[in-house]
Amino acid sequence: MKFNNRNIFISPSATIGANIKIGDNTVIYDNVEIGDNSIICNDCVLGEPLNSYYSDENYKNPMTKIGANSLIRSHTILYAGSNFGDNFSCGHRVTIRENVTAGTNLSIGTLSDIQGHATFGDYCRLHSNVHIGQKSTIGNFVFIYPYVVFTNDPHPPSNICQGPTIGDYTQIAVHSIILPMVEIGQNCLIGANSTVNKNFANELVIVGSPAKAICSVREIQSKEKEGKIHYPWMYNFERGMPWEGIGYQEWKLNEFNKTTLS
Repeated sequence: MKFNNRNIFISPSATIGANIKIGDNTVIYDNVEIGDNSIICNDCVLGEPLNSYYSDENYKNPMTKIGANSLIRSHTILYAGSNFGDNFSCGHRVTIRENVTAGTNLSIGTLSDIQGHATFGDYCRLHSNVHIGQKSTIGNFVFIYPYVVFTNDPHPPSNICQGPTIGDYTQIAVHSIILPMVEIGQNCLIGANSTVNKNFANELVIVGSPAKAICSVREIQSKEKEGKIHYPWMYNFERGMPWEGIGYQEWKLNEFNKTTLS
């Protein structure tokens, strides 16, 4: 079914790790590096040349690095010049422009559009149909749900390009719009259909258009555990997280000990 070795182009300057599967009709351009045990499904383009390729006869494709154990689904296009950590995964028909820096375990859903020049921390999850404008900065363990849009021009059209900054562990619910230059603290919850046009501190529930802080996240009662609060969510959710099986508190202690001993 898949991986029939049909119509695959791999540049001689690409570096392909061990135990890599590459689907039919895939193109891997110059200076792409793919880590071991990764899967590239059919009809993907990795290291897509940048605009200057079409006008500069001396163009050299920037390095594109994809970490080990990554899974790139069909029809995805990754422009040249980005760096993805280990365990990167994406859905179908994802487009990621140049100069993205991502930590480990970044997950991007089907039909998402990352406009480049953005930074992602570890274990970020973007669901389907998310749009991230250029110059956005997203912390660790940030979850972004379907149809969220990050913008970057405060009075279009202008020469200003500065996206939002999102703190660690923040959750951004469906159809929210985060306006340019906004800074959101850690462990916030942004409710569905919110339009966020100003900065907010840590651990706030942020809702509405324009968005307002209505309470602390620690006031939200769990629908899973009667009488318990749900946030900060790390103490109540572990699927796919590095603390799965040991709990967030134990994991944090282990991480602290690693830092202290190093």
